[in-house]
Amino acid sequence: MKKFSIVVPVYNEPGLPDAVPRLLALEDSLPGYGLELVLVDDGSRDDTLANLLALQKMHPTKLKVVQFTRNFGSMAAIQAGLSVATGDCVGVVSADMQDPPELFLQMIPHWEQGVKAVFAVRSDREDKTSDKLLSGAYYSLMRKFAIADFPEGGFDCFLVDRQVVSELDTIREKNTDLRSLVFWLGHHHVLIPYVRQRREKGESKWTMARKIKLFIDSFVAFSYVPIRLVSVLGLLFALASFVYGLIVFVSWSMAGIKVEGWTALMIFIAFTAGVQMTMLGVLGEYLWRALDEARKRPAYVIERIFAD
Repeated sequence: MKKFSIVVPVYNEPGLPDAVPRLLALEDSLPGYGLELVLVDDGSRDDTLANLLALQKMHPTKLKVVQFTRNFGSMAAIQAGLSVATGDCVGVVSADMQDPPELFLQMIPHWEQGVKAVFAVRSDREDKTSDKLLSGAYYSLMRKFAIADFPEGGFDCFLVDRQVVSELDTIREKNTDLRSLVFWLGHHHVLIPYVRQRREKGESKWTMARKIKLFIDSFVAFSYVPIRLVSVLGLLFALASFVYGLIVFVSWSMAGIKVEGWTALMIFIAFTAGVQMTMLGVLGEYLWRALDEARKRPAYVIERIFAD
């Protein structure tokens, strides 16, 4: 019998009593498969862990609960879940069920035909207009400056072969977008369109700060554009400064024009100083990530794994 594992990152999630039975019900539609749920508690501060352990006791042969020492982020939770999962193929889905887990029933036939990665791509989403605009801008920039063939609507729910899981386990890259990393590996893949559903319970933990971090991580990890932009801006400002200085010198020496303009000079200096600080910030993002990788600290720390 083949085994299908599903990794679910969990953080302060009130919808678990509904989500877990819905996931377990998939086994009835997958004859010849054994189902394994790997639920990773990402340092929840409410009663999420207690709920997970209660569900694990109810289904000891189906559920594994991974407890983090603290909150390390959803990407780290997915990484940990993939390292614990033992299935021949492994799916990843959010605990809020905005991505219907029934999508896996469409994904597995493609995997059985030899496809290494299957992505559920959002064709639309039942979210706020502001969220749609931000998401659209992010994926548009990803396609233009990072990964050219990245799915337009993006994806959170996907299924990968054991080979891909092993490759991700050897990479163990920190401060990255794991979903983009899976796509970047380049395996033959299939895209399945769907409409992302509205969240029914609780509030999204995907705050603006987390979105900004994902944006920075994605472009630093998968694109040379930020650092190349710094080089181009530096060259342009150096050239502009040289031309401006030449014009001033010629005006003074040839035409006898008195050189003035304290206010304009201060504005120019302040502007260039701001650009320089921005450049240093971009360089700092790359250097900090290089330092973080060099220190070899783990991306997450597991307190305990609860399993049968």
